[in-house]
Amino acid sequence: MSLLEELYREAIMLHAKNPRNFGELPGADVVIEGRNTSCGDEITLFLKTDGEIITEITFTGHGCAISQSSASMMTERVKGRKLSEARDLIAKFKEMVVEGKPPAAELGDLRALEGTAKLPARVKCATLAWNALEEALLKLEEA
Repeated sequence: MSLLEELYREAIMLHAKNPRNFGELPGADVVIEGRNTSCGDEITLFLKTDGEIITEITFTGHGCAISQSSASMMTERVKGRKLSEARDLIAKFKEMVVEGKPPAAELGDLRALEGTAKLPARVKCATLAWNALEEALLKLEEA
């Protein structure tokens, strides 16, 4: 295993064991539940905006290290960003994980999940929180 792969593995485990932005968010504008029925991962995503900026984002749930670290890193990456930037990050993350494209620089630490693209059974784990975020953004647009 290369040094870079080892660093990525450590980042995933760090976020899985000590997730950032974990917990319920009272007064959330949107609450979305997501479930990966193939392995049992579950997430509830809480989102607050000021209309155009994600001001707060948290999650609760349980699952494998990949699903929990992806959710943790995602919340860190999108908090404080415009909704349009969050949509762009969703697309870039899915290009990396689902399509196997090289990671975009904007993904930052999320590049640690690049190897998931080589593990088809884990793609759903990595994208669970991102799908919930995408659904939350659609719900905001409908409101």
